[in-house]
Amino acid sequence: MAGWSAVSPGTDLSRHARVLTRVHDAVIGGSPPPVAPRQVVQRSWSRVLGMGLDPGRPNARDPLPLDAVEARRRHSALSLVVDELRQVLVSVADASHFLVVVTDAEGVVLWREGAAATRLRADRLGFAEGATWTEAAVGTNAIGTALAEAAPVQLFSAEHFEQAQHPWYCSAAPIHSPVTGELLGVVDVSGPALTLHPAIGALVETSVRLAESRLAWRHEQRLERLRRSADPVLAGVRGPSLLLDDDGWVASASGVSAPARLAAPRTDRVMAVAGLGLCTPERLAEGWLVRPRGPRAPVTAELDLTGSPVLRVSAGGQPWSAALTRRQAQVLVLVSAAGRGGLSAGALSRGLFGDDQHVVSARAEVSRLRRVVGDLVGTAPYRLADGVTLSVRTAPSGA
Repeated sequence: MAGWSAVSPGTDLSRHARVLTRVHDAVIGGSPPPVAPRQVVQRSWSRVLGMGLDPGRPNARDPLPLDAVEARRRHSALSLVVDELRQVLVSVADASHFLVVVTDAEGVVLWREGAAATRLRADRLGFAEGATWTEAAVGTNAIGTALAEAAPVQLFSAEHFEQAQHPWYCSAAPIHSPVTGELLGVVDVSGPALTLHPAIGALVETSVRLAESRLAWRHEQRLERLRRSADPVLAGVRGPSLLLDDDGWVASASGVSAPARLAAPRTDRVMAVAGLGLCTPERLAEGWLVRPRGPRAPVTAELDLTGSPVLRVSAGGQPWSAALTRRQAQVLVLVSAAGRGGLSAGALSRGLFGDDQHVVSARAEVSRLRRVVGDLVGTAPYRLADGVTLSVRTAPSGA
């Protein structure tokens, strides 16, 4: 809890709430506050004031209809662990007069449980299932600010932007997928401000660790099912190979050492795998088989610039094509022209922008290109992958 707690142990909550009210009124009114707000609060108030929200009245919650909430629940990975969260939090919530709220990554409340009296108070505040609790919607609040800061946030009383939220405390922490790393949503515990207990933050942290560990366990179970389902196919595979899931996690490896995760495989993208070289993933029923397409099978590519840029690739007899932007095509031409020696980020910056001052932008352009063409373009230095030849087709002069 250290580092994001809104109050120190032993704080007189009533007195602290009164001080924060004066701080809030001064900052919102443009006057010097009696004490400086916490930095996380100051940053959030600055963002919210820039959005033009009114602290004196509840801003629009725009709740979704029930069928839309149900659809979001079904598509949320948190639906897999919400029962575990209930077991940890809800029994405590009923006894302690607080609410347990789980949102999606957009700040929409998907689940809300807790003490009946507190639910009624939350209803009057618009803190209900289907409501959006981002900073842009309702001002500084633990859920929205945790999303904006990408970190756990606890707010107490008048640290909230809206005056209607001042009688509350909120403790929120983001939940990320242990499989993809993406933000899945937020777990929040909220209740009457003067009932804030020092253990609330630890409770939220524990629930997030539980949710992420259960998601990791479920992923391990899926990898095991993938291994079992692929056993008949793998038994007939000769030579080194890898079995991957849809996110690139390695379920099994034969004849080659591999990290725990590679790039997410796709049928129309070449992968460069250490020990295997260039590979074209083959779709299995529930995963992907990755193996060399043949001894040093070449990959030929043509960049067609006669119209909107198109890259056409033939790899192991499996052709595919991808539309490129003009900038992506320019990067590919420069990388190809550099030959086996490749380009440093500085050299690419000079080729794209005429100077060395745009190295970060140059790296970003390569990242965007690699999202389209996969491992056809290598890094450190930037170059075509071994075994790849590229020709460039341009419009005839005067055309």
